[in-house]
Amino acid sequence: MFLIALKNELGLFDALAIGIGAIIGAGIFVITGIAAGLAGPALLLSLLISACIATFTALSFAELAAVIPKEGGGYEFARELVSPFAGFMAGWLWLLSNVVVGAVVSLGFASYLALFIPLPVKAMAVTACLGITLINYFGVRESGLVNDALVVIKLAILTFFVVVGLSAVKLDNFSPLLPHGSVGVMQGAALIFFAYTGFARITIVSEEVKDPEKTIPRAIVLALVLSTVLYLLVCFTAIGLVGYHELATSGAPLADAAMSESKNAATLISIGAIAAILSVLLTTLLGLSRLSFAMARNNDLPKLFANLHPKHATPYNTIVVFGILMAIFAACTDILRAVAISNFASLLYYGIANYAALKLEKPRYPRSIPVLGLLSCSALLLFLARDAWILGSTAILAGVVYYTIRKR
Repeated sequence: MFLIALKNELGLFDALAIGIGAIIGAGIFVITGIAAGLAGPALLLSLLISACIATFTALSFAELAAVIPKEGGGYEFARELVSPFAGFMAGWLWLLSNVVVGAVVSLGFASYLALFIPLPVKAMAVTACLGITLINYFGVRESGLVNDALVVIKLAILTFFVVVGLSAVKLDNFSPLLPHGSVGVMQGAALIFFAYTGFARITIVSEEVKDPEKTIPRAIVLALVLSTVLYLLVCFTAIGLVGYHELATSGAPLADAAMSESKNAATLISIGAIAAILSVLLTTLLGLSRLSFAMARNNDLPKLFANLHPKHATPYNTIVVFGILMAIFAACTDILRAVAISNFASLLYYGIANYAALKLEKPRYPRSIPVLGLLSCSALLLFLARDAWILGSTAILAGVVYYTIRKR
């Protein structure tokens, strides 16, 4: 049916870089401050809770990807194992979540860039979305090479932040540990879950990965473990340097924490943030274009999204459309509301994927893993803001209406 096929050019390091690139970004560099305001020093507990929830779901994705290594990730898993409608809703929720993620990430990128270039934040965010659209347009290998370089840079700079900052940590900044009680910890976990949502993005490009049955599960687990360890070290260092009050009021919390020790360190951290957030933006659009390609291939979205570029073998129509949508959202949204909406859609998407994992006839892991994943995702939804439920439910209703009309 398709004269041009996707190219499987991504190895383990590339897949791992996509995972880390998608995970480590605006969550740690921007959302950390907002979550610290909710949880206080117990943000470390919030991180661990979110990591546990993400781990259950990540293992479900790992075994699903090994059985169904198709472009589209959770959309294809739900479509084949549950029902076509469940697959569509999983894909619809993922598209919603990641368009909003793109807006949040671009705003975070612009906030750090504004420390160097005094231009309006939203204008720079829109420009970033359009620039990333151009990079994705030219091919997965080119996008992968750019992402690999950005991942190396941000890991090196975050490691520098921890090494330099640990010696100046003030333990008094961790008292009281629970200023807002257990509810604050759970609210912080519900928000900081945004920092983990990128692990599943590896499965979206399954058909472009070499030996996906082995490579993708390894990449998912490695990306989540490495990211969690780094998150805990970075947050411990940041809170220990300036306390959670200062982080909570900052648009660039890690840069402000580093500033307490050295202006040069703050500059370096800001550069790392720019690289980190840019890599998340890159992989966000990569995932959006590939999932919409998979949905169009199954006639769940307009067929024009399934067209591949004759030279670059990329789904160029989807790249352009979603790149523009991300830019529009970046111009119109605020970070806190956008994060809540994104988490609402992501948690429902992960819930559907966990349910799909329960349908596997020969699972790799105990059945308790997807059960815990499903229950924990459902529980975390309860701690999201009311706006997230209202806007998220509206988007779900729109998806149901679209699906009903399209399938008539």
